[in-house]
Amino acid sequence: MFTNPVIDDNFPDPTIIRAADGWYYAYGTQTKRAGAIINLQVARSRDLVAWEYLGEGLPAKPDWALLSQKIWAPHVSEHGGRYYLYYSTRPDGADYFSLAVAVADAPAGPFVDCGRPMLPGPGFTCIDPMAFDDPATGRRLLYWGSGFGPIWVRELADDRLSFAPGSEAVAVLHPSVSHDDPADYHRLIEGAWVHRRAGWYYLFFSGDNCCGPHAHYAVLVARARHATGPFETYAAATANLHAALLAANAHWHAPGHNCVVTDTAGQDWLACHAIDPRQPTFDAIDDSEGYSRRVLILARLEYDADGWPQVAGGSPDWLPQPAPMSTTS
Repeated sequence: MFTNPVIDDNFPDPTIIRAADGWYYAYGTQTKRAGAIINLQVARSRDLVAWEYLGEGLPAKPDWALLSQKIWAPHVSEHGGRYYLYYSTRPDGADYFSLAVAVADAPAGPFVDCGRPMLPGPGFTCIDPMAFDDPATGRRLLYWGSGFGPIWVRELADDRLSFAPGSEAVAVLHPSVSHDDPADYHRLIEGAWVHRRAGWYYLFFSGDNCCGPHAHYAVLVARARHATGPFETYAAATANLHAALLAANAHWHAPGHNCVVTDTAGQDWLACHAIDPRQPTFDAIDDSEGYSRRVLILARLEYDADGWPQVAGGSPDWLPQPAPMSTTS
């Protein structure tokens, strides 16, 4: 059994992978912890529940963003014994964000930036990268996007440090056309995570306002038969503009920016950050995110008769629940 949160500290925008050494590794957005700034948070676990905090995974900022205190939304993938960290940050002197990539020889780092921006701005459109190798085609894909624009996908080059020559970005999901409905989570979409299961490509994403006293955020989902779409959102399939996979409840506010990880029994788990109303703020780096303290929570995924994912029990709470299956070594 376990109880949420599984990481009871600020750990936003989580990615969890199971590395070749048998450990699960979690990566989180830059934060301040015990008075020190951590560029890339890293933790590890045998069972997805008990986490050992490893600290800094990106000890040196990239030369082109030495002043940035906004190193956001890490995604790590493993290929050929190397680990590739995709993230976003603000270049020095810029008013926009850029995608970036760093490499390490071990899952906990240290990661070293490749030395150049991967894809700059405008605004905060180039954030929240997620790398995905399509098993059906062998293509190496990178998803990203926010800034009231689409979620994009583009093919990566063989070195995984740049985009494939001649490739172009394709919009796979668009935000709502109207911004008039304050309850519509689809007005701003971001935080893409692709998960393939039973012939479907599920695009999990998050919507609206992540942080601050007026945070309005939720985990959403779309699906397609191909990695590049066309994707249909659950909201469109159910004709319910406000439909969400995981929305706020009395226990967790503004849940979002999720990943999906599969345990050793083949069970899918959704991990995301959420604001704990019992302690919603902390000593943050600055006030740009409203000092929102976003802890890491875990929820079991089920799939309905039509193949759409659902959170088991409807919404996680603070009560004990059955834990993931795991190996012990």
